[in-house]
Amino acid sequence: MKKLLSILALALMLGACQNTTKNTANSDDATADAGKKTTLVAYFSASEVRATERVAKTLAEATDADLFEIVPAMAYTTEDLDWKDEQSRSTIEMKDSTARPEVVNKVENMDQYDTIYVGFPIWWYTAPRIINTFLEQYDLTGKTIIPFATSGGSDMGKSGEDLKKASAPNANWILPGKVLNGNPPVDSLKVWVESLK
Repeated sequence: MKKLLSILALALMLGACQNTTKNTANSDDATADAGKKTTLVAYFSASEVRATERVAKTLAEATDADLFEIVPAMAYTTEDLDWKDEQSRSTIEMKDSTARPEVVNKVENMDQYDTIYVGFPIWWYTAPRIINTFLEQYDLTGKTIIPFATSGGSDMGKSGEDLKKASAPNANWILPGKVLNGNPPVDSLKVWVESLK
């Protein structure tokens, strides 16, 4: 009888230890979830100057966001980006509204983000087709999308409207977005972000 009681007591102690371990794991998960960011800055930067990348990094700092680079499967060369050449890769892509250049990476945890800033250089008065590829990889229903761009002389034009219509019609777009040339300081980007609320 004493042996049986000892075994039962040991079993109860082990059960209590397992429950404690489970609760600790759950609270760790809750802590990890609480630390997740809900804003993402995703960007495509094609030229050697990396203008869009610089702005995206500063914007991520200003919004306390995660940063994600949209990487093409085949990098764009200087020749590919020659807008004066009718046979350049970028010219051919931009003449075809169905072109979807392949990307090599994907945001694995897109569900956690409520707000997504999408940055790109303006090509032919709109967003490069690779931005369509990026957006079409996900279900963005109900997410807020805010486009931003860098440009040698164009404004946002209809780039946001084009992207919304073609690739993410069920998202909540804040349009027209903004061209952010140069190297805007964090404080000025914070002012812009606040103006969107």
